[in-house]
Amino acid sequence: MRYLRNILALIGFLFVIGSLIYGIQLQQGKNQEITKAQEIKENEKNVAEAYQISAIDIPEDLNFAGEAVPQQDPEVMERVDREFLVNTYWQSNALLLMKRANKYFPIIEPILAKNGVPDDFKYLAVAESGLQNVVSPAGATGFWQILKTTGREYGLEVNDNVDERYHVEKSTQVACDYLKKWKERFGTWTLTAAAYNAGPAGIQKYMRIQKVSDYYDLLLGEETGRYVFRILAIKEILSHPEKYGFEVEGDDLYKKVPTFTVEVDTVVNSWADFASLYEINYKILKRHNPWLREPHLNNSSRKKYVVEIPNKGYYRETK
Repeated sequence: MRYLRNILALIGFLFVIGSLIYGIQLQQGKNQEITKAQEIKENEKNVAEAYQISAIDIPEDLNFAGEAVPQQDPEVMERVDREFLVNTYWQSNALLLMKRANKYFPIIEPILAKNGVPDDFKYLAVAESGLQNVVSPAGATGFWQILKTTGREYGLEVNDNVDERYHVEKSTQVACDYLKKWKERFGTWTLTAAAYNAGPAGIQKYMRIQKVSDYYDLLLGEETGRYVFRILAIKEILSHPEKYGFEVEGDDLYKKVPTFTVEVDTVVNSWADFASLYEINYKILKRHNPWLREPHLNNSSRKKYVVEIPNKGYYRETK
């Protein structure tokens, strides 16, 4: 009996010890959860303290292509302020524009300079397309949003096989020719920019009806009325990103892959087969030559085309 009592006492003792250990571990777990919750709350507080949403100080010397903005006009400044706020606090879009600009501005800038078109018009391309080969509901296409009829009028090839509105260099040249033509008619680059968006006939109509000759005096539709102001905001933010809270390092930006060119003056039955000759695939070929619109090239006229091929080693091996 004594042996049995000792066994029972030992079991009871171990149960008490186990309960105490379990209680201690349970309390420690609760303490850890409380600490973790406090850390999360503190981190959230720190983020909130670091991320301040505030009004924006507008520069006092705003201009488009060297033409001053009438900043003494309160109505004009409200419109300026709207675009600065929208484009500053749409952070993801602004970052993407900065990244793409690093890749494509070096292509666009020398063409503008060669044609005597102010450098600010590169921001018009940003406003038009976000530096992407998009297509508008009206069929305007490419970085410069060129209509099919306009492209053909200015010498671009536009058909099922080839659409040079997607060719950055050639479409930029067309944009320059178009802008210079209408600058002669309107007299200012600001009105010329507005005409690029609304069409020259539309701007002429508004000027005739309203009897004014300055963009900032015109009452325009929503899109064109915001157009130049949006370009002004994009120009300022992309030119001085740190001033508007963006921290972007050189490695964060998109870069153009080095390429070499190949001349093609024959029929191409398969661009995929053509790409494989250079150890790339059809997708990569199209990425560098978006103006190729079909997987083949008819080329019955034996026209000479210049195709860009990326230097070896910049893409993973094709499968």
